[in-house]
Amino acid sequence: MESTSVPARREVTPLELFFDLVYVFAIGQLSHQLLAHPTWTGAAQTLVLYLAVYAAWAYTTWAVTLVPAEDPRTRRMLLAVMFLGLFMNAAIPRAFGDAGWVFVATFLLIHLGRTVWLLTVGLDRVNQEHFRRVLVWFVAPTPLWVTGAAVDGGARLAWWAAALLIELAGTWTAHPLPGRRLESRQVGFAGGHLLERGRLFVIIALGETVMTTGTALTAAPYEPMTLLTSGVALTGTVALFWLFFSRSERVVRHFQRTEDPMRAARSGVISLMASVAGLIVVAVADERVIAHPLEHAGVTTNLLLFGGPALYLVPQAWHGATLFDDLLRSRLLALSALVIGCAVTTTAPAYLSAVIAAAIVVALAVFEESRPAGDARARVYAGTVTVTGAGRGLRRARVARSKGGAP
Repeated sequence: MESTSVPARREVTPLELFFDLVYVFAIGQLSHQLLAHPTWTGAAQTLVLYLAVYAAWAYTTWAVTLVPAEDPRTRRMLLAVMFLGLFMNAAIPRAFGDAGWVFVATFLLIHLGRTVWLLTVGLDRVNQEHFRRVLVWFVAPTPLWVTGAAVDGGARLAWWAAALLIELAGTWTAHPLPGRRLESRQVGFAGGHLLERGRLFVIIALGETVMTTGTALTAAPYEPMTLLTSGVALTGTVALFWLFFSRSERVVRHFQRTEDPMRAARSGVISLMASVAGLIVVAVADERVIAHPLEHAGVTTNLLLFGGPALYLVPQAWHGATLFDDLLRSRLLALSALVIGCAVTTTAPAYLSAVIAAAIVVALAVFEESRPAGDARARVYAGTVTVTGAGRGLRRARVARSKGGAP
């Protein structure tokens, strides 16, 4: 097994922050898409678009973790992806209308082009072999993407969903081919850089919830109910921020000791994908409640209000259980409370549902913050890009079934 010496942490460059601006735009587009189409079909369309956007960001970020942004070739690649990403993200509101070809063409150029680029920059033998397999997995669903762009309505959604299922299967299994898969243990990887990039992506999503609250507050009449619902929305966002970022240095220290940073980082990329989706849902819920605080919450608003935080918390709990064999009871209780709250408040005013949902999240944050820092059960797996190691015995048991590899 090759082992390369790669620094665990590397500074995030200004160009990478500049690149992320395209995804500030994308998160806003996706939340507005869901707000405009709060139906099951609209939610499915938003999910498909989100998964494609997230894949474009995640794989590009992984590439820059392998080939630092200081390299002139990487700078050129980032700017090219940023250029194409602007057009891809601008097409989001009309991707299931007359802009389907724009969305698919730019997405495929990013996805395939970046992977081909990685194969030309002199990666080590292990990663070179892995990204050949990644390219096969990316080419396989291309006909489904193209077919989807050529049809309309529900057929487009079905074709694109099928393409994404292949993409997700590849990400989840680390892109194996018959007789060929990557054992990533002890492969050098700057996982601390990926950790930081994931945290910044969460900031983008949290920023969208804050901007949504501010925009809704500006548009609504300045009445006590408007001030109440805006305050509740911001309080809930702060609690979600705290649950993600508290004790993050502890996470970094554990990451520096793990024997398989690449596998841990891949697990984090997967869980980050779900957590950011939860924040988009939270942003939409906040805007609906601020605009119509006295209406009955109903099923749709309640699913957004309680489902958003649940979707945010579940992957973090899963990630902790996967890497540490440690599932926090406080998270399970909070998730149970969110399910019960969603079920029993459908006929309540929207503002009351919002207060209850925020209270559950705030209570969880306060409880976990009050636990002793050394209590293993109270660890907050801040950043779904948490990358730590389990005990050595647990690690040895898992290495045998580790798939390894890039996302």
